[in-house]
Formats: sequence, structure tokens, C-alpha cells
Amino acid sequence: MAEHIQNPEAVDYLVPIPLHPQRERERGFNQSELLAREIGAKLSIPVSPHGLRRIRHTMPQVTLGAEERKRNVAGAFRCNSDALKGKSILLIDDVCTTGATMDAAAEAAWECGARHVWGLSLARAVWDPDKVPDYRAKAVNYTLAH
Repeated sequence: MAEHIQNPEAVDYLVPIPLHPQRERERGFNQSELLAREIGAKLSIPVSPHGLRRIRHTMPQVTLGAEERKRNVAGAFRCNSDALKGKSILLIDDVCTTGATMDAAAEAAWECGARHVWGLSLARAVWDPDKVPDYRAKAVNYTLAH
């Protein structure tokens, strides 16, 4: 991921996509924060792990269609302080499928006054709306990425 950041000097902060505190407790870590810390160490870019916060516990995106994903994360993020005001930030996430999470986080960053907002994810999942799993069914044979 670090190799894909062509102008690291243009980035004031790496901002990992936050998990809801409940989900982070369950998981024990935030995978986006781990990625951001590694990238930051390689490129000497400060990480702002608390620049944004997730204010609403959302459903896992994998169970939802594209429009449902947008609604699910709309308004889910807020600025945690004025630390991002006037700054150029790079949002870091592990997987991007429809871009709904990255869009919602970017919207929150703009609302708190960020000067520039870019996004970078480790993986881009192939979106196939016909393969959205129905977890109400007893057996699901589903692969998110091909």
C-alpha cells in the first residue's frame, strides 16, 4: 500500500476507518488502524487513529446490497476533534467493495474541515449483486471476491 502513495509529503495524516467500539472490542483490533500504522512507519506520515469515530453500530456490509450499504453507513462517522481541520488526510481501509464506507467517512472528514480527503484500501472486492448472501437461508455458498 505504501508503494502506491506517490506523494507522501502531501498527506498530513493517515486516518484509519474506525470500527464501532463494540465491534473493536469483539475483534480485539482495528485492521485499518494496523494497516495505517505500518504505512505511516514506512513513509513517516503521522497516523490519527481517533481523527474520526464511528458513532453508530452498523450491520456488517457483506450482508447488504449496494443501496443498503449506503444507507447502513450514512451518518455513521463523526469528527472526533479539530485535529483534521485544514489538513490533507488519507483514509485507510482494508477492503473496498461499493465504496459506501469510504464515502461516508470522507463526508465526515469534509464536515470537520479537512482540506483534502483521499482514500486507499488494501483490496478491492468484486461486487456481484447476484451473490449477496441471504443469511436467513440455512446454507450459503458465497465468495465475496473472485
